[in-house]
Amino acid sequence: MFDGKSIFEIIHKGGFVMYVLIACSVVSLTVVVDRLMYYSKKSKVKLADFMQRIRSELQKNRLPHAIEICHKTDTPFAKVARAGLHLHGHSEKMISEAMQREILIESIKLERFTSIIGTIGSTAVYIGLLGTVLGIMRAFHDITLKGSGGISVVIGGISEALISTAAGLVVAIPAVIFYNFFIRKIDNFVAEMELCASELVDLLCVSTHEKTL
Repeated sequence: MFDGKSIFEIIHKGGFVMYVLIACSVVSLTVVVDRLMYYSKKSKVKLADFMQRIRSELQKNRLPHAIEICHKTDTPFAKVARAGLHLHGHSEKMISEAMQREILIESIKLERFTSIIGTIGSTAVYIGLLGTVLGIMRAFHDITLKGSGGISVVIGGISEALISTAAGLVVAIPAVIFYNFFIRKIDNFVAEMELCASELVDLLCVSTHEKTL
């Protein structure tokens, strides 16, 4: 049916819905690339290695050095640790609250734009289905106006209409896959921040206790 036709002609056959799906695919791809680069940048340092360095500095009573390590480490848990270290000497509750606020701030940054591909993944199929329904209606309308056309004409019109459904699936499936992948990555980042905050509270409390002895 599409032998000898260019991609542009096939898109045109799918109707205006195809252009909506193309726009969705461009937006989805842009978000995916942006988030992959962002998460990759934030995953270069292991939490265990980072906490080992912080623990070593605190044991040597070198708080400024520990804070400097946090400044040089571009990860969400490093910013959480920095928020806690700046309040060294204050109450455990104040330190914990400061780090929880930082966890919330970093979580918002990590979740940025992910809802877009989630929305595209859940709606692209329905947008494609809308295009198919409109295409089938158009095919039957054309047959009615012409007053002729057998089953081959109907099948041809339906086949062309199904282009948009196929396009919707092509857009939706990768979007859903990446959305689930990003949600998993965010959960891992949050778990690391929570673990960092918990361990740092213990370290700071021990350090404060040792100074009072």
